[in-house]
Amino acid sequence: MIRILVVDDDSSFCIMLKSFLSKKGYEVAEAFSVSEAQKLFRTVEFDIVLADYRLPDGSGLDILKEIKTIRPETGIIIMTGYADIRMAVQTVKMGAFDYVAKPINPDEILLTIENLIAHRGDTKSVVKRVAVKEDKQFIQGVSDNAHEVKELINLVAPTSLSVIIQGDSGTGKEYVARRIHQESQRANQPFVAVDCGALSKDLALSEFFGHIKGSFTGAFADKVGQFEQANGGTLFLDEIGNLSYEVQINLLRAIQERKIKPIGSNREIRVDVRIIIATNEDLIEAVKRNQFREDLYHRLNEFTIFIAPLYDRLRDLPIYANHFLRQANKELNKSISGFDGEVMDIFNYYTWPGNIRELRNVIRRAVLVEQGSSISLKSLPHEITDSKNTRFNNHLQQSPPENLKDLKEMAEKELILATLEKARYNKSKAAIMLNIDRKTLYNKMKQYGLQM
Repeated sequence: MIRILVVDDDSSFCIMLKSFLSKKGYEVAEAFSVSEAQKLFRTVEFDIVLADYRLPDGSGLDILKEIKTIRPETGIIIMTGYADIRMAVQTVKMGAFDYVAKPINPDEILLTIENLIAHRGDTKSVVKRVAVKEDKQFIQGVSDNAHEVKELINLVAPTSLSVIIQGDSGTGKEYVARRIHQESQRANQPFVAVDCGALSKDLALSEFFGHIKGSFTGAFADKVGQFEQANGGTLFLDEIGNLSYEVQINLLRAIQERKIKPIGSNREIRVDVRIIIATNEDLIEAVKRNQFREDLYHRLNEFTIFIAPLYDRLRDLPIYANHFLRQANKELNKSISGFDGEVMDIFNYYTWPGNIRELRNVIRRAVLVEQGSSISLKSLPHEITDSKNTRFNNHLQQSPPENLKDLKEMAEKELILATLEKARYNKSKAAIMLNIDRKTLYNKMKQYGLQM
């Protein structure tokens, strides 16, 4: 059995990742610091190490150096925040197999582990790449948008059309993509997801098309690209708007010609993949700003599905909340029965800037720390409970406006506040959502005392 060591100072994350990988057939241990990890891998032979780049007493680089000295055949995968991507790329050049960006997607981790095992030709793995069968339960909401999305999935899934899924981060775009794949004629073929936001310009071409050993510094082994992995199936490109212009050119050529060429190779490989992309921005606006190629946009824009933010479909919230509660109970071996009434009140008020992903994480954390039989207020993070105690209460205490001008200004102020929250206080994005320019937004914020 493959032995994996997870090194991260976030204990709840370690526990959840250990539980996930154990269910996939791996033997998993965890460490919360460099020193703790060093003690473990000096006494236990691990096949794979998943190490956070930033640790309390050092970094993933320290772990990488020591493992390569003690047991060089051990595969190392670096986990890193967005700000550390450049450093993660450097660790790959120094011998790490790959890196994954936080927040961690368990399926992405699993795919990276399987790629590592495939490259090593490891026969101990209980997880065979060709036998991987996705079993993603799709939760159907009851809101108007949920019904619309379901109808569009049923309409487009049997076809071979490329699909653009548009929606804010965390709204469940990948789940919709998987559902399309599962309902298509390619359902028994691979579904490969690529997080374009985590790809640097230097590594994107290698990720998409693969490379041969020695083709560049750090290419210690042949790598099969995502196009070839998805051959016959579906390739899902998440946050495609983050790709550089140069990478977009190569991507367009591969999609049009249905052929790829690994870096360093003279051999062209024919591929047959269905492309589904996801984006949290308006690609038409990105085209106007010369940030996205118009020819690539028109090649991909054969069908579009829009997913509304969770705040605009609160009828779905109890369905998702109870689903995530059941999942968390199973993962963490708990038996929480439900939610206190005031918890659901706060859930219905909160704007959920991270959408369904944030809801899932909040519930998993609450299940982990809750000592009672149901989720209570004390188990929720402060950013959610504080929002109820400040802005909501202040709003209730305001006296109603006495004239139309005051009413208009109050409505305008609340709309700006709500939009800023949805845009995670990114003023440029909020201005686009409000259909005003950035200067006008700044003037409005100054007028209403909203200096953030």
